[in-house]
Amino acid sequence: MNIIVWNENRHEKTNETVASIYPEGIHGTIASFLTEAGHDVTTATLDEPEHGLPQELLTKTDVLVWWGHMAHDEVQEDIVERVKQRVLDGMGLIVLHSGHFSKIFKSLMGTGCDLKWRESDDKERVWNVDPSHPIAKGIGEYFEIEKEEMYGEHFDIPAPDELIFVSWFTGGEVFRSGATFKRGRGKIFYFRPGHESYPTYHQAEVQQVIKNAVEWAKNQDTPKHTYGNYQPLEK
Repeated sequence: MNIIVWNENRHEKTNETVASIYPEGIHGTIASFLTEAGHDVTTATLDEPEHGLPQELLTKTDVLVWWGHMAHDEVQEDIVERVKQRVLDGMGLIVLHSGHFSKIFKSLMGTGCDLKWRESDDKERVWNVDPSHPIAKGIGEYFEIEKEEMYGEHFDIPAPDELIFVSWFTGGEVFRSGATFKRGRGKIFYFRPGHESYPTYHQAEVQQVIKNAVEWAKNQDTPKHTYGNYQPLEK
């Protein structure tokens, strides 16, 4: 499978804590365990030409993994439309953590995608509420992340096609932390954990969910449909 892992790669350049946790960048860490899973992985970052997402690369990509936070506004509109069209054409999209506010996710959802948040070392308990789903393969009844940024409801997204994970935080909040959507021929999975100043992407359960998600999101050669003015099949 051909996968792109996209990351702003800004926190890693300006924050020593983030750089120490992810010396190869968040994208590098994610790319590493996806490569170990047997995939052909390319990384791309905001400051590359065309944000590292030229049309010829996207055309042969099965799944795009997206992490963004502090520079959503810097993503060019034409690149957003390019990615959106590929999703509609069948490319899978995995949106991580603060990517909920990315232009591409908001455009595909059609809502504000806002939420409550707090940075205070909350413990996160991620409950598996759809254990038969392929994205939940190998995940038990729940898993815990010792320290994470809190996200709380209401999460301003459309009703998900499937809800796989729900998180609880020590402050008492809950959050729909693993949700799927279909847009056109493409499949989308939003996964909440992954604040940059915590080693979340080094945790085995988080890695397992992402590995499962890219397998699920790959287009299974679904047939294209004809649109527009159409001639009758029966003469």
